[in-house]
Amino acid sequence: MTMHAVTRRRIGNEAEPLVVIDGFASDPDGLRAAAGQSTFVSAGQHYPGLRAGLPDTYLRDQLPLVARALGREFGPCRRIRVVDAQFSIVTIAPDALDIRQRLPHVDAYGRDRIALVHYLSPTNRDGTAFFRHRETGFETIDETRAPAFFARLGSEVEAMQPQGYITDDTALFDRTALIDAAYNRALLYRSYVLHSGAIAGDAVLSADPALGRLTVTAFLAIE
Repeated sequence: MTMHAVTRRRIGNEAEPLVVIDGFASDPDGLRAAAGQSTFVSAGQHYPGLRAGLPDTYLRDQLPLVARALGREFGPCRRIRVVDAQFSIVTIAPDALDIRQRLPHVDAYGRDRIALVHYLSPTNRDGTAFFRHRETGFETIDETRAPAFFARLGSEVEAMQPQGYITDDTALFDRTALIDAAYNRALLYRSYVLHSGAIAGDAVLSADPALGRLTVTAFLAIE
C-alpha cells in the first residue's frame, strides 16, 4: 500500500496555500513505462517542451487523493473538474526560450482553478519556484490585477530582456518559495500564483521520458 505524506504550507506575503504530496501515485514506475510508449508532440508556445496523453486510469485513481489533500485550504469543493492533464517533458534549451517562457507566469485567473504537478523522474531535482513581482508586489494575478501587471511587465521586459529559465531572485522578481522535485511527489497550488519550472542551467533536456524531466501537469477546477 502506498503511504502518502501530505505537507501543507502558505507561501509569500499573500499566504497562498501550497500542498506537497509525497508518494502520490501507487505505481509511478508504471506511469514512466506508459510515458515511454506514448507519442509526445510540441506543447506550443507556453510550455517549453513536449506533451502526451495520460493513461485513462490516472485521473480516476488520483482525484480522490487530490480532493482529500485540498481539504479546506482552497475553499469549499463539492466536485473537481479536469480542465487538462498530460505527460510533460521540458526540452527547450535556455537560449532558445520564447520571452514568455523566461518569466514567471500564471495559468488561469480564478481562485477556483488548481494546478497539479506530479514529478516522475527518479534523478531530476528541477522543481517549481514561486515569485513576487517587485514593482507591483503581486504574487497572484487575477482579472483585476492583470492589466496593471502586464502593462508594467511589458515595459520592464522591453528595457531588460530576461535570460534563460528563472530559478531565483532577479531584478524584476523575488522568489517566494522553491519546491524541489522528488520522485512521485506532487504539488497543488492555485493556477493564478506566479510560478515557473525551476530548471537548472545544466539540466538534462532530453525528449526521452526515461532521461528527461518527466512530469504530469494538470489543471483542475473546483466547484
